[in-house]
Amino acid sequence: MRNRPAASPPERRGRKFSTYRKNLHMATWEGVPSTIFQVLLQGQFLTGFLLYLGATSGQIGFVIALTTLVNVAQIGVAFLIQRLPRRKWALVTFVSIHRVLWASTGLVPFLFPRPLWVSAFIILYALAFIANTAGAVLWSSVIGDLVPPRVRGRYFGIRNTLLNALGSLVVYGGGVVLDRYPGAQGFLILYIVVWIFSTANIIVFFFYPDVPFEKSEERKFLPMFKKPLHDGLFMKSTLFLSLWLLLQNVTVPLYSYVMLQLLHINYQTLSLLNVAQTVFMMASFYFWGNLNARYSNKRLLFWTLPIITVSSLLWGLLSVLPLFPVLFAAHVVFGVGVGGFNQLAFNFIIGDTPKKERPMYMAMYAALTGLASFIGPVIGGKVYEWIDGWPHGFQVYGMQLIVGGLMIILIALLGRRILKDV
Repeated sequence: MRNRPAASPPERRGRKFSTYRKNLHMATWEGVPSTIFQVLLQGQFLTGFLLYLGATSGQIGFVIALTTLVNVAQIGVAFLIQRLPRRKWALVTFVSIHRVLWASTGLVPFLFPRPLWVSAFIILYALAFIANTAGAVLWSSVIGDLVPPRVRGRYFGIRNTLLNALGSLVVYGGGVVLDRYPGAQGFLILYIVVWIFSTANIIVFFFYPDVPFEKSEERKFLPMFKKPLHDGLFMKSTLFLSLWLLLQNVTVPLYSYVMLQLLHINYQTLSLLNVAQTVFMMASFYFWGNLNARYSNKRLLFWTLPIITVSSLLWGLLSVLPLFPVLFAAHVVFGVGVGGFNQLAFNFIIGDTPKKERPMYMAMYAALTGLASFIGPVIGGKVYEWIDGWPHGFQVYGMQLIVGGLMIILIALLGRRILKDV
């Protein structure tokens, strides 16, 4: 009889583990409808729909930039959510507003006269992503509590791999639909799918657990705002990563411009290169996730930087080697590097920051990196305008070599000291 009580702790642990597994499965399945509808509203589909509405290149660029600009608002959101008694219903509310408004952009041709199509789209899109700033802070805070630290790296590695694989299939399927049904009919089909899966995504959020919310000890905005600012290690890492993203985004978002306008590559070849990048990025999620079980987020983040640098420098081989093998290698290497970078940067924010202050830490990171991600392409676009008429080789790979060289300097001077915690 005395031995029976000894079985209680494993039983309790079993029940606790089952709860964790249930939460992990739910968070993974929630990503399925989310991935499907978001893929059909982003990238080439977003650009194509805006062109259908009659948008100019400047308006398209503004719409794309909105998603990073609104991240600055997360600082205010991180303070306001501290006043919430619980997070679940606020999360459901803002997620629902974001999904409904974003999906409603497909109704623009039916609700407004043609001269107002682009303006109406931009207003709905902007409101959707303003709501998403609150939803993103809440979701990151909740998911950080749902996923146990000991499995966080591996879990997000597997989750990202599965969802990116699904996203690749959706991209292909959406492209087939638009090729077969060009114009209004094709976009109507896509938006019907969007409405189905955005609604399903909202429904899944109703089943999220209402996990306890450990709030900041600060009640006023300025003291709470100063918490991450006074965290020297966090701010050094965040400022360094912001500088890195600014530098990286001077060239990376313009790769398609270089390949289409300067190298005259057709869309089919460009699609194959992007698929290769996505496949190797997916494969890298599991690789980085397993390494994350042994090494810290910061150390692994440091390891991703030389890989991304090599992907930029590989463009220089276009001067001596055939076109497609060089571009294939550059895309593959970039996929491996950026897959690890994105995954580990997220793990760094939710794993290496104080739990009670995490919303403000996440907001600070999102604001600084969001501004950098916005400024980088603007600089890159202007530079490509300035070098128009320069030697063709420099226009094609000169910028990548310069940026790659600056990346090496940045790694040597700051990266090793700030990120490599040895």
